[in-house]
Amino acid sequence: MGLYLAEVAADALFNVGSSSLPLPAEGTVEHGEVFTRRWVVDLILDLVGYTTDRELWNLRVSEPACGEGAFLGPIIERLSASCRAANRSLLDAQDAVEAFDLLGRNVAHTRSLLCRQLEGDGWPTDEVAKVVHGWVQQGDYLLTSPGQHQHADFVVGNPPYIRLEDVPDERMAAYRSTCSTMGGRADVYVGFYELGLRSLKPGGKLGFICADRWMRNQYGRGLRQMVSRSFSMDFVLTMHDVDAFHDQVSAYPAITIISNRPQGKAIAADTRRGFGQEQASELLGWSTGGEGDRVDASNYHAARLPHWFPGEDSWPAASPARLAILEQLSDRFRTLEDQVTGTRVGIGVATGADKVFITDQSDLVEPDRLLPLAMVRDTRSGMLTWSGSYLVDPWNDAGQLVDLDDYPRLRSYFRRNSQALRGRHIAKNNPDRWYKTIDKVDHRLTARPKLLFPDMKLTIHPVLDDGGHYPHHNLYFVISDVWDLRVLGGLLLSKVAEAFVEAYAVKMRGGTLRFQAQYLRKIRVPDPADIDAETSQALADAFERRDVQAATQAALRAYGLAELPE
Repeated sequence: MGLYLAEVAADALFNVGSSSLPLPAEGTVEHGEVFTRRWVVDLILDLVGYTTDRELWNLRVSEPACGEGAFLGPIIERLSASCRAANRSLLDAQDAVEAFDLLGRNVAHTRSLLCRQLEGDGWPTDEVAKVVHGWVQQGDYLLTSPGQHQHADFVVGNPPYIRLEDVPDERMAAYRSTCSTMGGRADVYVGFYELGLRSLKPGGKLGFICADRWMRNQYGRGLRQMVSRSFSMDFVLTMHDVDAFHDQVSAYPAITIISNRPQGKAIAADTRRGFGQEQASELLGWSTGGEGDRVDASNYHAARLPHWFPGEDSWPAASPARLAILEQLSDRFRTLEDQVTGTRVGIGVATGADKVFITDQSDLVEPDRLLPLAMVRDTRSGMLTWSGSYLVDPWNDAGQLVDLDDYPRLRSYFRRNSQALRGRHIAKNNPDRWYKTIDKVDHRLTARPKLLFPDMKLTIHPVLDDGGHYPHHNLYFVISDVWDLRVLGGLLLSKVAEAFVEAYAVKMRGGTLRFQAQYLRKIRVPDPADIDAETSQALADAFERRDVQAATQAALRAYGLAELPE
């Protein structure tokens, strides 16, 4: 049975499972359990192929955290039916199931449940007792070495959710030693994924209903890398608004089906309120043989993808139809930052002391030590309207700090503010270079035409600087050796470009997006030489007019798309 560990007495809960970490006395653990609904379990079993038409007695299924049997009950029901249909003894299935739970009372309850179920199916009591006792064991799945050899055809369940830092130090160290993907502030369920995947035979399948945060959060990076390198993400069903459990929880659950094989085709699906058993059956039918690459029903929508998104970086979050389009564009086009076109994405200068390094006084220091600085407020209208801010610039054209003796006014100004400058972390680490900014200034950038992007904005907002300004660190920039920046600006103003950022970026309160370099680099763009003159002009005109709709229509033509799904 799947567990949802809400507010857990972690010191008691994790004091079990191995010879060096002894089992607790019964009754010492208080924890919340949320049980997975039967139709969800059946859907997962169907998706991984654990069906009665197969020789299930000859296959092995693993349930890492069985609880009180939400998954094991349906598993044993199918296993019993498969044995009956082939006239096989129940003893033939004694190696067909392995299940673990931390708590002795859960083990006892589940064994009793399965015994009653099998005896009700007419199996001999002595056979039932023998196989059930072997199937269900008390222990910590993460410390029983299930991933040391490939032995499972299926791994299914709802692994526990609990932050690793809430686990006692000794057990946390044991988990990290066993599970290389459990880095940072990982949840324990990351380890269940890792060891479950490691235990799969070639062609074996894992099916979990679990929080989907690992697909995007930093702590899931190692697991994403593992899946991308060695497994196939076959099916993702997001179920945030679905009543998948018997009790209400805020777990952001998703069903994921992952196979031990090279990456193949994938299905992305999302649910709406009201999704239940009937809709699950419909989705299953479509996913296993239905027609069309997309389905959009009242309570769910889904799309077939040629493959899942590769790499360890955050995987995108969007509607299935939009994910399909983004993947298609990712397969067809190069990234915005590209050596072929000499296009680069960067960030403006961080100083560590803006009150000292930024001024609006044009005569504060020597004129060549004042660098016109583009600020976020200068971009609000969609055109760069310089507000008169300067960077008090300590760098020369060679990228070295200037000698303050050569600039007496600059020296005097920095010395008057030396307490603030020397108090910065970067100055403490470099006391002889106490007046440096955090970032070195590249003076070649100042004169170059560039597109500027405010860090935080509700919508994508490229603004052209024809040259003459250096960006502040709240602005990101794009420069290119080949692109006409007005044409590129039209592409980047469009909803197509915004869709990439929206799928990958962190969304702040109120829907504000972060247009950081890592997300801008996710944008795919056509080769400028492949965009016809009429479309190029339409993009440039739309950019000049700040016409997002016109830019989007022209961008769709440039990308060869009929529409951009919501």
